[in-house]
Amino acid sequence: MPVRLTPRSASCAALAALLLLSISAAADDASFKVLVFTKTTGYKHDSIPVGAEAIKKIGETNGFEAVISDDSSVFSADGLKPYKVVVSLSTTGTKLFTDEEKEAFKTWFKAGNGWVGIHAASDALYDWPWYGGLVGAYFRAHPAQQNAKILVVDRTHQSTAHLPEVWERKDEWYAFKELPKDVHVLIKIDETSYNPDKANMSGNHPMAWWHLYEGGRAFYTELGHTKESFADPLYLKHIAGAILWAANKTEMPK
Repeated sequence: MPVRLTPRSASCAALAALLLLSISAAADDASFKVLVFTKTTGYKHDSIPVGAEAIKKIGETNGFEAVISDDSSVFSADGLKPYKVVVSLSTTGTKLFTDEEKEAFKTWFKAGNGWVGIHAASDALYDWPWYGGLVGAYFRAHPAQQNAKILVVDRTHQSTAHLPEVWERKDEWYAFKELPKDVHVLIKIDETSYNPDKANMSGNHPMAWWHLYEGGRAFYTELGHTKESFADPLYLKHIAGAILWAANKTEMPK
């Protein structure tokens, strides 16, 4: 026997359908995909699995879907097409890509996409000058893990607006082979607040920065060696803001 809808029930059903369509459309508009790349051919940080899962979770609250992979074959025209941002999560080593994968990565990035390098992403691909320009500076050395004072020198950026001017935390603190050039520095480290040993930079010691590079948006943060980093709400918001910025989104992280 056919079910007859009263005018009121028909109106409610139509309203519900319209609401579902509007919610779906809003989700489609807000969402983008992020590739969390975890391949290493050098030292493998035990924080990588924890960090990758943490990025998936912050994606759920910040409007993006994170896909985790250590397979470099995704770096092809078709493989990278779904992604707006690539996150290199402590991807150490020099043999991360084939020549064809490198070219695909460059082409994708130059088309207006974004890259976020976390911690040991600067300890990679020393023989690829284009990547050196992307990250901004290569790793040189680090002392033992210890507490230090982080100086947030720009608190207007999506990745730093929530941070205190002086942020005390424990991590592994890198020094770099050179100061990054043509970048906007967001965070420095106070070398008087810890013992850098031979891993100092004469007092001018940047730790996070962004720049526009050959058509794309590049962000690097040195922070994130420890597993504990990825349970720290301040740090997770820092990463969320970096990803949103790399995707050319203007909203602040949640």
